[in-house]
Amino acid sequence: MKLNAAQQRAIAHLSGPMMVLAGPGSGKTSVIAERTAYLVRSGATSPANILVVTFSRAAAKEMRERFLQKTASGRTDVTFGTFHGVFFGILCDAFRLTSANILTDKEKTEILRGLAMEHCPGLCSEGDFLEDLAREISVVKENRIDTAHYYSASCPDEVFSRIYREYLREQQNRRKLDFDDMLLRTWELFHKRPDILERWQKRFTHILVDEFQDVNRLQYEIVRMLASPEDNLFVVGDDDQSIYHFRGASPGIMLGFSRDYQNADRVLLDINYRCTKEILSAASRLIANNRERFSKKLSTPNPKGRPVASLVYEDPREQFLSVVKVLRNRLDAGEDISDSAVLFRTNQEAEELVRLFLEYQIPFMMKEKLPNLFDHWICRDLMAYLHLSQGDFSRQDLLTIMNRPNRYIRREAVSSAVKDLSPLFAYYRTQDWMIERLNTFRVQLKVISRLNPFAAVNYIRNAVGYEEYLQEYAEYRKIKPDELTEILDRLQESTRGKKDLMAWEESIRTYTEQLAARNNAAPRKEPGVCVSTLHGAKGLEYPFVWILNCNEGSIPYRKAVLPEAVEEERRLLYVGMTRAREQLTLCHVKSSYEHQREPSRFLKEAGL
Repeated sequence: MKLNAAQQRAIAHLSGPMMVLAGPGSGKTSVIAERTAYLVRSGATSPANILVVTFSRAAAKEMRERFLQKTASGRTDVTFGTFHGVFFGILCDAFRLTSANILTDKEKTEILRGLAMEHCPGLCSEGDFLEDLAREISVVKENRIDTAHYYSASCPDEVFSRIYREYLREQQNRRKLDFDDMLLRTWELFHKRPDILERWQKRFTHILVDEFQDVNRLQYEIVRMLASPEDNLFVVGDDDQSIYHFRGASPGIMLGFSRDYQNADRVLLDINYRCTKEILSAASRLIANNRERFSKKLSTPNPKGRPVASLVYEDPREQFLSVVKVLRNRLDAGEDISDSAVLFRTNQEAEELVRLFLEYQIPFMMKEKLPNLFDHWICRDLMAYLHLSQGDFSRQDLLTIMNRPNRYIRREAVSSAVKDLSPLFAYYRTQDWMIERLNTFRVQLKVISRLNPFAAVNYIRNAVGYEEYLQEYAEYRKIKPDELTEILDRLQESTRGKKDLMAWEESIRTYTEQLAARNNAAPRKEPGVCVSTLHGAKGLEYPFVWILNCNEGSIPYRKAVLPEAVEEERRLLYVGMTRAREQLTLCHVKSSYEHQREPSRFLKEAGL
C-alpha cells in the first residue's frame, strides 16, 4: 500500500507523545504496524522495549502478523497484547499468579446468581439482571466508586451494596481476580510499589495504543504511568467512533490528550479508502451534528457511487421481507451474498429477520449470539397462564403468575399437588375478600381457555392486568417500561396465525432447535450474509450494508435521553454507515406492533 503524507508523518514519529486521529477506512492498522517496524529499523529502540496494546486478541494477533510481514521475519520480541493480558502479566510477575487465579465468567455468574437469590430472589431469573449486575460491578471497580455514593440502575441501592460487598468477599475467599481486577490491582500496584513501576517503565520505553477512543479512565491512567517519564506514547483512534460508554469509554479522554501532553504532536488520517463519496458525505453530515468532537474533514479517492438509499416500510415484517427478497434473488442467480451485512441497534431486533432467513433458507452468520425471545421470563409467564387455563396445572406455573398482577396470594397457600385452584380456596375459606379475588382469577383462566393464542395474550395483558404489572415491575427495577412491553409485543406478534397453544408451542420448539443449532455450530464455510449489531460491526466492512429500524426509540435508542447519550447514538450510526463500501441502505418503518413510529432524527441530519 502506498502511504499518503499523513500516514508517513505518523510512521516517522520516533519519540515523545503523538495522537493520530484515524478516520474510518484510513489505514490505521497499517500505520501502527509500519510505525512499529520503523522504530525497529531506525534503531530508535530495541524490539523488546516496544509495547503495542489493543482491546481484543484478534486485533493484537492481526497487528503482530502485519508487523512480521513488514519485517519479513518469523518472530519478534515486540509485545503485542490486550490491556487485560498485559496487565495480568504484570500482576503475575509481581505476585506469582497463574491462570488458575482468574475468575471465569461461569464462576462469576454462579456467585452473582447465588447472591441475587439471597438478596433479591424475584429478580435473579428475570431478563438480563445478572448481566446488568455484573456490568455495574465493573463500573464501580473501574471508577473506584464508593458504593455509599453509587446509585444502582438495576436494583435498590442497598441491595446492590450488599451484593457488591459479598461478591468481593467471595472473590477473596477463592483467591481469584475478575477482569476488572486486572486493571484495578495493576493501578494499585504501581501506586504502592514505585520500584516495580520503574522496572516496567524501563521495559516498555515505547508504547502504542490502538482504538484509543475506547479506553476507560483506569486503562488510560495505567498507560500514562507506564509511559512516564519519557512519554513515548503513540495513540491511534477516532473520537467519532467512541461507542463503548457502558464500558467506561469516553471521547473526553481522547479530547483531553493534548491537555495532558501539551507537547504532543497530532496528525489526522483524513483519507477514507473504504467508502464511496456518497456514503462518506452522508456519514460526515451526520457526525458533524455532534459537539464533543475534533472538527475534521475527510475525503476519499473513491468514485461518487450510488446515492445512499433511505427506505420506508409499513412495519418491520415488510422491511425484513424486502431484505429477504433481495438476498433470495441474488442466491437464485448464483451470487455470493457474503458481501452483505444487515445491521441492527440491538440483537433482539434481529430475531424476526433470523426466523425469516431460516424459513427462506438464506445462509447467514452472526457476530453475536442471538438470545432466544422465548427464553424470556415474560414468555414463561404467558405460557403459565395458558397452561393453567387449559387445565394443565402445575405448582410451578401457579407460583409463577399467581401474583402477576398482585392478588396477595401467599406461597404457602399453594400445595405441592395442584390440580386446580381448590387448595387456594380452601386456604382462604374464611377471608371473603380473597375468595372474591380467587373467583376473578378462575373466571379469567376460563376466558383465556376459549381464546386463540393472539387473543389470549391480548386478554392477559389488558383485561387481566399483566401489562400494568410490568409497568410497576419496571419502576422497581429502574428500567423503562418500554423495554418490557416491547418484549410483550414481540411475543404477541409471534402468536399471530396460530390456531391454538399446541401450534404456538410447536413453532417455538422448531425455532429454538434451529437457533440452538446456529449458535452452537462451527463457523460456516458456505457464503452467508452477516447479521450484526452496530457495536458488533465495528472494524468490519462490506460492499453492501443495510441498517434497519432507523426509527426514534431504536436509533437513537430509547434509553438515550441526555445530550451526551444522543451523541453516542449518533456516533454508533456513523460507525454503521462507514462499514459500507459501495451501497448503503437505511430503512425505517411507519409502525410496529400497532404503535406508530417516527423516523430517526439522524436521517434528516445525514441529508436523507
